Amino acid sequence: MAFALTALGAALAVALELFEALAIVLAVALSRRPREAILGAVAATAACVALGVVLGPVLIAQVAGTPLKLVVGVALLAFGLEWLRKGVLRLAGRRSRSDSFAEFVEEREALEAVEAPVPGRFDGAGFVIAFKGVLLEGVEVILIVTALAARPAGAAPAFVGAGVAVVLTIGLGTVLHRPLRRVPETELKYLVGLVLSTFGTFFTAEGLHVNWPLGDAALLLVLAGWLLVSQALARALARGGVARAEVPA
Repeated sequence: MAFALTALGAALAVALELFEALAIVLAVALSRRPREAILGAVAATAACVALGVVLGPVLIAQVAGTPLKLVVGVALLAFGLEWLRKGVLRLAGRRSRSDSFAEFVEEREALEAVEAPVPGRFDGAGFVIAFKGVLLEGVEVILIVTALAARPAGAAPAFVGAGVAVVLTIGLGTVLHRPLRRVPETELKYLVGLVLSTFGTFFTAEGLHVNWPLGDAALLLVLAGWLLVSQALARALARGGVARAEVPA
């Protein structure tokens, strides 16, 4: 159970973050130059890999046992609740639906308004935009996967899920922006929020010396609890049961 949920959470989180990075890289490649877009993406990927190689061993070496569970649990809960908050707001119609294709179009239009690169010269602006876009999304991927992998027996499913997501995203990227239109990102990001919040709650409680009576099977109960609470909140917001104040991003 824990293996499947860990792999699912890692796969969805990585795939969705990579889709957002892909939208930026495609926008740079199609609006300016593909070479600089690819170089920026590769440089950012190398930086993220270096961060991941350093962060995982340091976290495990410095924090072990029960304190590690608490650290991992709090980190996952922080990520999960943020994804879940945005998912609830989107499902309730209080926030625009997540759409990487719309982000691609917006980014492309903004880039087309920028001064065109000089022929024969390195397009520094395109490189920086691609690098920054991939780096920001990649750092969140590294933090989530590291947190999932740092828990006991979590490395294998976390890396399996992340690997599947990378292969899938690269494969879809070969057909340019068309896959971005078909991905139900709002629902998938909501699911990521549920999974990460579930693990965060589970391991934070274990870090505080709570013994779950059903062991890993208790993950299903925690998941069901977050599902019920989040759905109730989404319905209340959609019906106007909560005051219609401006909701922060």
